[in-house]
Amino acid sequence: METPVAASERQELVRVIGRWSLAALIINCIVGSGVFGLPSVVAALVGRASVLAVLFGGAGAAVIMACFAEVASRFTETGGPYLYVRTAFGRLLGIEVGWLVWLVRLASCAANANLFVTYLGEFWSKATQPAPRLAILTLLLGVLAAINIRGARGGTHVSNFFAIFKLSALAIVCAAGAFYLMRTHRLVSAASVNPTAGAWVRAMMLLIFAYGGFEAAVISSGEAKNPRRDTAFGLLIAVVAVTAIYGLIQWVVVAVLPDPGHSERPLADVARIVMGAGGAAVIAVGALLAVYGYLSGNMLATPRITFALAERGDFPRFFAAVHGKFHTPYFSIAIFAVLVWLLALFGNFAANATLSAGARLFYYGLVCAGLPVLRKKQPGSALFRLPAGTLLAAVGTLICLGLLSQMDLGKSLVLGVTFAIGLVNWLAVRKPQA
Repeated sequence: METPVAASERQELVRVIGRWSLAALIINCIVGSGVFGLPSVVAALVGRASVLAVLFGGAGAAVIMACFAEVASRFTETGGPYLYVRTAFGRLLGIEVGWLVWLVRLASCAANANLFVTYLGEFWSKATQPAPRLAILTLLLGVLAAINIRGARGGTHVSNFFAIFKLSALAIVCAAGAFYLMRTHRLVSAASVNPTAGAWVRAMMLLIFAYGGFEAAVISSGEAKNPRRDTAFGLLIAVVAVTAIYGLIQWVVVAVLPDPGHSERPLADVARIVMGAGGAAVIAVGALLAVYGYLSGNMLATPRITFALAERGDFPRFFAAVHGKFHTPYFSIAIFAVLVWLLALFGNFAANATLSAGARLFYYGLVCAGLPVLRKKQPGSALFRLPAGTLLAAVGTLICLGLLSQMDLGKSLVLGVTFAIGLVNWLAVRKPQA
């Protein structure tokens, strides 16, 4: 490992992401493919109460995101959770969080890239065959990498476009479902489940995943125009918008479908009932938009984690390289795109689940716990001060610890390896910094 890159020796990133673009980026990093299948899984666990479960999940996510909002309002640099935890608790935990964030985003993006090919198969049956699949994945990720290497402004425009259109597609389904329910005078379906405490815990775990991903967007604060002000705004807009969309979708699924817990493609089934034969096509297009928007948001945001690690001497120096013309971390972007491409080609969708669960809850809890620590370390430095912040930080930390305690992390080889890699990384760079 090498020393941090001196500011006088490198090109700088440029601040081109405005407050609404940051909100769109956060939404893009949250809403991916899960929204098209998760409603039936949650309905199977808690039945009619799944609408309340979604709202409870949104409330829990709001507590965690509110803690992120105050913590983020102290920083203008690139790094997100890695930077926050490093500042609050030291280099070792910061590096561990950096690795966890990076690997979770890699695995999630690879899974979504595979799902893009699957959804495309609705329109072109040969898409899932080996040669077309290779070509699609290469083009899919190559175009996004090229756009983002050529400038954060271009990547931001792509992110904005897909955020608008995928939310529009989901809103169409919600509106059509609501109209159908008013016309048929139905509020809920006949399906009923008597959920156990364990079922509620599993539902909350799934919903934490559904509301997760916002941490990827805040990594790119170094390219936001006013990150201390705009990150809190973006997180607030995102949690309200996503909770509203998720809640409406869950209500429509539970109310329209006769047995929502056993639907493999709940939104497609709803669309078919309320919109006719063309409904499934609308959902397929919406899924493509959602997945591609998710990938575009992550291609813009996630490579900045390795840039931030390298910038502070916690990663090889070349990851902090900034393009002389485009002012983007081109090497980190290229490496991220290649690794996602490889994982999409040779990995599988299910492999991401345990890693995402444990890793997200681990660093969400650390950021929440870091809020009162940073208040003592950096008094008066927060542009946004969270009311009852210490109490909410404790609640957020307890939510993460409570859910972590319900997981069998002993079976997660990938998670253990990730922590080991982070430890080795720390041992390699722990000499005193100049």
